[in-house]
Amino acid sequence: MFPQGGPGVALLLLRISVAAVLVLNAASHLNVSYGRLLLAGAVLASVSLGIGFLTPYLSVIACAAAAANLLLGPGSDNLIYVTPVIDAAALALLGPGAYSLDARLFGRRVTVITPGKKTDRL
Repeated sequence: MFPQGGPGVALLLLRISVAAVLVLNAASHLNVSYGRLLLAGAVLASVSLGIGFLTPYLSVIACAAAAANLLLGPGSDNLIYVTPVIDAAALALLGPGAYSLDARLFGRRVTVITPGKKTDRL
């Protein structure tokens, strides 16, 4: 869940790219009445995502926002807008990496399940 080294750095870069796309998508909707509120929420979620706080949940939100931008946005006919959806989904499935606040808060835990006592029942 929290890989170190090269994979951890790759997850850090993936978190930063998903956070940047989330802010850019929100900034493209500033002309609507709720645009500033949308941008403020996206900036808050992006900062949290960038530092690695609640990464799986915020990645799902970023994935939904990217999918909404793909379907409803101005460039919905361009397939390049599929990439942020795939990136956010990959981040949600992979987790935050070792260089995140989630790794500091939750740490590496190993669950050891000991085998139970076998009983001979008929």
